[in-house]
Amino acid sequence: MKESSLARAKEAYRIEEECIRELAGYWEEGPFSEAVRLLSAAQRIGTSGCGHSGIICQHFAHLLCCVERPARFISPAEAVHGATGFLQEGDVMVLASRGGKTSELLPILKICRLKKVSVIAVTENTSSPLAEGADVVLRMHVNRETDRYNSQGTTSTTALCVIFHALQAAIIEETGYRNEQFAVIHPGGAVGERLNGK
Repeated sequence: MKESSLARAKEAYRIEEECIRELAGYWEEGPFSEAVRLLSAAQRIGTSGCGHSGIICQHFAHLLCCVERPARFISPAEAVHGATGFLQEGDVMVLASRGGKTSELLPILKICRLKKVSVIAVTENTSSPLAEGADVVLRMHVNRETDRYNSQGTTSTTALCVIFHALQAAIIEETGYRNEQFAVIHPGGAVGERLNGK
């Protein structure tokens, strides 16, 4: 491996560590508490985003299912072709976009408004169309991406993941979700063996 490659790899650890440390300073109790309240009470939850944000939104939908909050990822392409029929009045949609201007998400925002579905936006840009149209805005922060060109979705996905992990941790406490419940729906793999005492 080239010396520069090794240096860049080590630098990636430093950049992402710094981002997580700084991200805590952007945490706001009011919006976060409201997001936890909405997610804990919703009958159904949708998540959506494009590119790397979409992949992390898929992860969040799975995390929610793991604590028995019925959720599914709705692709931006399918959302405007009927998939938003999954959501009903009183449900919640989580939309993630670092810049808050992702054009594919804005029609979803409009549909949610018409259906009286609450929208939680996760974005760095609090004056963006997405943030301005949402019911709750959770601020993310990214110092820089890890590649030399500051263009690949690396640190930004880590920041989004941390926000979603914090939400799930709070939801477990808020709803009183128990490990015994998780054991029922997760009998597979090493985790299932540990949960079920095998």
